[in-house]
Amino acid sequence: MFLKKTLRISVALLLMGVILVSCGEYHKVYRKENVVDKYQMAESLYEIGKYKKALKLMEQIVPVYRGKPQAEKLMFMYANTFYSLEDYYLSGYQFERFVTSYPNSDSVEIAAYKSAKSYYELSPRFSLDQEDTQTALEKLQAYVNQYPNSNYRLEANALVKELRTKLEQKDIETANQMLGLGDYLGSYTPAIESYDNFISDHPGSIYREEAFLGKFKAGYYRAINSLPNLRKTRLEEAKEYYNSYLKYYADSERRAEADELLTDIDLRMAQLTEGSTVPIN
Repeated sequence: MFLKKTLRISVALLLMGVILVSCGEYHKVYRKENVVDKYQMAESLYEIGKYKKALKLMEQIVPVYRGKPQAEKLMFMYANTFYSLEDYYLSGYQFERFVTSYPNSDSVEIAAYKSAKSYYELSPRFSLDQEDTQTALEKLQAYVNQYPNSNYRLEANALVKELRTKLEQKDIETANQMLGLGDYLGSYTPAIESYDNFISDHPGSIYREEAFLGKFKAGYYRAINSLPNLRKTRLEEAKEYYNSYLKYYADSERRAEADELLTDIDLRMAQLTEGSTVPIN
């Protein structure tokens, strides 16, 4: 028991000594002017995943090595260090610079992919501004187009699909909000326009039925809240929106929602017909 305890203490002391020596060596290299030593230590630290320490050394020597033979490897490590530290703004930028500077490099394809994926990592949740999402989508699509046989093609396509769905979710949510604000704004026309834009911009979306149904609902509420001289025309327009919905989703489980509103529309139109006394609930 005593021997085991002594052995554990000895190992701990040895490891502590190694750490202290290595830390001392790092600070010594960091402070001196020898860029070769800095490069070698940065590379060693990079290889074992000590990215923060490696980055401090790289930041000192990157300007010195530009244009030199070692620059290609150093610049890739530099970009990938930012990526590993999850600083995706800088990794996206540095990988882009690498692709531009070393188009014939063996690492150019992975650099292009990691540049695009850096922008993907910056994409926020759908409820926030989607400028970064749009940028990421463009970068990933450009990558897929340029490297159609890449080993990363399937993953890139999956990321493209995810980002497109996020943009669709953002747009359908915006349209739904416009529908909800119809009474407050005194108009449902903006909601109709939002749904129209969605249908035009996202023809294959999983939210396509929701857009058609939402447009019909917006048309219905606009019609029943219209001035008397506009009501008949807008009821007819709402029926057209219903027919558009029915064209694609006649067998949908949500058709009952649409049919209920259509029944009310027919009753209101009958009441507007001269001499009609059909009551409306």
